[in-house]
Amino acid sequence: MYAESVSRSAAAALSITEGQRESLTTLAHARAAPHREVQRARALLLAADGVANSVIAAEVGVSVATVRSWRERFVEEGLARFGQVRDGRGRKPSISEEKIAEIVELTLHSKPQAHTHWSCRTMAQRVGVSPATVQRIWDARGLKPHRIKTFKLSNDPQFEDKLIDVVGLYLNPPAKAVVLCMDEKSQIQALDRTQPSLPMTKGRAGTLTHDYKRNGTTTLFAALDVATGKVFGQCLPRHRHEEFLTFLRAIDRNVPKRLQLHLILDNYHTHKHPQTRAWLAKHPRFHLHFTPTSSSWLNLVERWFRELTDKNLRRGSFPSVPELIASIEHYLVVCHPNKYAIGW
Repeated sequence: MYAESVSRSAAAALSITEGQRESLTTLAHARAAPHREVQRARALLLAADGVANSVIAAEVGVSVATVRSWRERFVEEGLARFGQVRDGRGRKPSISEEKIAEIVELTLHSKPQAHTHWSCRTMAQRVGVSPATVQRIWDARGLKPHRIKTFKLSNDPQFEDKLIDVVGLYLNPPAKAVVLCMDEKSQIQALDRTQPSLPMTKGRAGTLTHDYKRNGTTTLFAALDVATGKVFGQCLPRHRHEEFLTFLRAIDRNVPKRLQLHLILDNYHTHKHPQTRAWLAKHPRFHLHFTPTSSSWLNLVERWFRELTDKNLRRGSFPSVPELIASIEHYLVVCHPNKYAIGW
């Protein structure tokens, strides 16, 4: 097919390995690859077949000089930097470095008038470039002015001591003792949707109405055994020291008397109520360890509460509080039969 053209070419056939030919063939037929890379792959394959540079140029739609450059670069580098443009080549930037620096400086250290943050359009209007240019500059530097993350630093003066105490229980629990991460998930609402949900079908997600009816609340008291992952849970109507003591008595009944009990809790006032302290004084096997203020991440049961919310509560529909409680207990007992259970 190319006999006449080959005879006019002084260039020898390009030497490529079988692996390189396979990679170039795949790229030459790729539909999602950049067009320039597809052109280059086709050109190199033709060069490996001994086709003249002028014919290759006409076939792939580039200049003869470009074909020569591609051949030379392949000889030097192979496929190591195939998709990269060499320094100094390609389209020159239309935005000066000073303008880019101005955009970055404004993004990091200022706000537009009467706004809380910059958008592509407000920044583009401010510096005189297109919104797409601003977006490219932000993307290249990982800047996302539209996003924000919340945080909370503990100001507990005993933060370090409490942290060491709690982490020490996790890493080196006492002998003949049970370490429990305990907390309350209060005000769990029995929400009932106003209309029946539609099931998931092909091309459509499951649905929930955005509005709902409130049918009351319950509070889940839960204790997670650090050693086994077992969860002891009890739903009670309110969130006071009376209910906390009820839960402690339930733990006392279910844990063998020979074992000491170390409870990791937050600083909620019901945990330090005078009646709570009086009860603990009569039950010396209970040892309370308080996390630093604003440090709920130290309590492992909080992670389990999130799992309960994601898998049982958020998408549920509960016409009454008893049905809500039954659903929570069902999750405790049935959903993870080898891990979670009520009681020890």
